[in-house]
Amino acid sequence: MLPHCFFLLLLCTVQLPSPSSALPFEQKGFWDFALDSMDAEMTMEMMRDPEEGSADDLFPHEIPTCPFGCQCHLRVVQCSDLGLTEVPTNIPRDTKFLDLQSNRITEIKENDFKGLTNLYGLSLRNNLISKVHPRAFVPLKHMQKLYFSKNFLTTIPKNLPASLVEIRIHENRIRKVPAGAFAGLNNMNCIEMGANPIQNSGFEPGAFKGLKLNFLRISEARLTGVPKDLPESLHELHLDHNQIQAVELEDLSRYKNLYRQPSFSIQAAIHPQ
Repeated sequence: MLPHCFFLLLLCTVQLPSPSSALPFEQKGFWDFALDSMDAEMTMEMMRDPEEGSADDLFPHEIPTCPFGCQCHLRVVQCSDLGLTEVPTNIPRDTKFLDLQSNRITEIKENDFKGLTNLYGLSLRNNLISKVHPRAFVPLKHMQKLYFSKNFLTTIPKNLPASLVEIRIHENRIRKVPAGAFAGLNNMNCIEMGANPIQNSGFEPGAFKGLKLNFLRISEARLTGVPKDLPESLHELHLDHNQIQAVELEDLSRYKNLYRQPSFSIQAAIHPQ
């Protein structure tokens, strides 16, 4: 029997310029969310009128409506901090980015996003949402970014768009991730789900089946060990501020793509096999 050895085990691995970058993503403004996703080509496309080639006359034949109190510009609809209790109506159908953060929305209904087939990014951060209709996201065929942090969700929303690349759902009340919760999300690259009261037993076998993630954060949860059967494709795995005391070497041996930086280490006991 080999003796136990103690050393710094890197559970949080990331290739970023400074230790502060390891902190959970904090969206300070909607344009932090929007511009982060827009390359120069997309920006020009959003500003270009298809017929006139002008940024001044985006819709020469019709002027789209804008929800009361919101700001609409260049296919970005910003409705944050308005005290809204539900998703507003009259959202322009060509909207690319929709900002509904920091309101008092409690529920996402089936037809809240009907017709928004061009939507690329949606921020529902910092609301009171505890219920999401299972078909609410069905119309969003091209959505790639969904920010759902700081709400009251107890489970992963159903029928997420297959186009989704990134979901941030930290600081909710999720205790269980069932098998197939992310089924069909072959484009998913990043999941941030820290600060949920989930234990190891909350991840059913097959919870992450089929995913090819680069980034996964389950920090500030109630984990006592490394969750089983995480995607082997992971480059960055963040499990800091949990209750992990001991880790078997085999728990991480299958994740061969992880980057390692000591600045994000935690002290743990390693049990060699």
